[in-house]
Amino acid sequence: MLIPHDTRIALDTVVDLVNTAPESEPPRDDPADGLPDVAALYAFAERHHISGVGALGVRDLSAVRDVRARFAEVFAAPDPRTAADLVNRLVAAAGTTPQLTDHDGYDWHVHYFAPDASIADHLAADCGMALAFIIVAGEQERLRRCEAPDCGHAFVDLSRNRSRRYCSSRTCGNRLHVAAYRARRKEAAG
Repeated sequence: MLIPHDTRIALDTVVDLVNTAPESEPPRDDPADGLPDVAALYAFAERHHISGVGALGVRDLSAVRDVRARFAEVFAAPDPRTAADLVNRLVAAAGTTPQLTDHDGYDWHVHYFAPDASIADHLAADCGMALAFIIVAGEQERLRRCEAPDCGHAFVDLSRNRSRRYCSSRTCGNRLHVAAYRARRKEAAG
């Protein structure tokens, strides 16, 4: 599956955004929100090189958390039609205004958010269109949650055969494989 650079960046951003939600964390007594305050929102915007971010406030934080929850619904959608409806509503509410741009050393690519859009609308438009690209390609099943019992993080399975089961093979996948290996050795030892 060929994914343009800007779409890949938007997919990475939406996955990271969804994974900031408290319910994305391993089960605990008090799950932490990865976007607890405006400073964390600024850090998120900086980490993902979100252009045109001006002054952010509590309203922006609340709006981004709402967009995050709606993106999580797309990852949980049972079928492409439901996912498409969710994405359509997100993108429409963001007031998309597609425009070609070549900023910050990147080649030409499309921004879908309107000039001077809020950070929530920026995320809804650009990340929503990246998810739309996946759905249009008939690949909605690539939008997954980690199968590790104590994880549940979102990820986009970009493997050739759509076989990825864990958000990270180095952490969740390796941990479960080691546990299975130890269980087999213990059973064999008797």
